[in-house]
Amino acid sequence: MRVLVADDSRVMRSIVVRTLRQAGFGGWEILQAADGAEALATARDEQPDLVLSDWNMPGMNGIDVLRALRAGGSTVPFGFVTSEGSPQMRALAESEGALFLIAKPFDADTFEDALRPHVR
Repeated sequence: MRVLVADDSRVMRSIVVRTLRQAGFGGWEILQAADGAEALATARDEQPDLVLSDWNMPGMNGIDVLRALRAGGSTVPFGFVTSEGSPQMRALAESEGALFLIAKPFDADTFEDALRPHVR
């Protein structure tokens, strides 16, 4: 399984990767992107099995990445790991095709609960 982790914070990308491993997903190949444009290009080029994206990134934000992927015909499973989790953001994420939104702070159990229904 290949997962793309997109976040403009290198530290947060490392925390997400570590939390994935703690949640039992340690065997996955991890791709990383430092912003939305890089995430979009990597998702198109590398065809990951799952995208985990921050919402707020400079330039192209996470919701724009999701919209661009869907507009291009991609059905890659997509979820958000972000600092905000308002009902409005959750509704927008769902309406655009995101499978889940994990709000920071999170732990391994949060990841396990959000991801297990959507991964093999």
